[in-house]
Amino acid sequence: MTLDTSPLLGVDALWPLCLALVRARREGADFSGEAQGAGALHWQQQQQGEGGWTLGRGWDAQAGELFALLKPLLDRRAGSAPWVVGQLGQSLDGCIATHGGDANYINGQEVLTHLHRLRALSDAVLVGAATAAIDNPQLTTRRVAGENPVRVLLDPGLRLPRDLRVFTDEQAPTLLACDAGMRQEAAQRVGAHQVLAVPGLVDRQGGVQLRPLLDALAERGLRVLFVEGGGVTVSRFVQQGCMDRLHLSIAPLVIGGGRPGLSLPGGTALRDCARPQGRVYRFGADILWDLDLRASCG
Repeated sequence: MTLDTSPLLGVDALWPLCLALVRARREGADFSGEAQGAGALHWQQQQQGEGGWTLGRGWDAQAGELFALLKPLLDRRAGSAPWVVGQLGQSLDGCIATHGGDANYINGQEVLTHLHRLRALSDAVLVGAATAAIDNPQLTTRRVAGENPVRVLLDPGLRLPRDLRVFTDEQAPTLLACDAGMRQEAAQRVGAHQVLAVPGLVDRQGGVQLRPLLDALAERGLRVLFVEGGGVTVSRFVQQGCMDRLHLSIAPLVIGGGRPGLSLPGGTALRDCARPQGRVYRFGADILWDLDLRASCG
């Protein structure tokens, strides 16, 4: 009997294949049945015309875990309906920052790398105005290979200063999302080319409506959206049924009296509360819950 002693493929081999699939999706290609990457990934047709990528033989366990976590993003096809993945990094007691807003290094380096992978696999990355103002983030893929996504700042009240890095660094296209009624003021702040003025983003009661935003992004070809924070923005997406997946990273840390993560209307009985299907992954000292919000059951 001859044993196969060829080395197993790892994450370093898998990641370029993931980027190739995303690049093809953005270019409008539509894979259907052919293996991708020398037979390493295969498209498996399912019922009702749906399908998904499967991992072939020859991969190590770490690559298999990463593929399972990223598969929902990789399965998006050109021209498909808008699809949203969100993330929150929190402490054991459910806080995403201290009371003063310090959120740096709640999670370890492994989770940070994962966030950059999600950026690379998404058409756009979105943060709320409060997160942008406090963190002044770059929202690039500098920790991994892959193109920077379009950066979207949700700022219905036009609170953000015009000198944020995303408006001036020219590392990636950036959009300030506001209601259509504030188009002119937003253009004066950051330039018309960086304004996404959305009709109906703010309703008559002053509430933010996310469906019009998703439609406006889809019209620009931005159909896979990564909502990176913060807690209010992610909660709003979940509450309005606009999020498909949530990656919730829990660090071995107790903050106490900090800013909460998810904040949703409470149920009166446990049987009425959402119980999403999920799978757990370990990232260094952190635990990541991959939650399928579309499969929630009350």
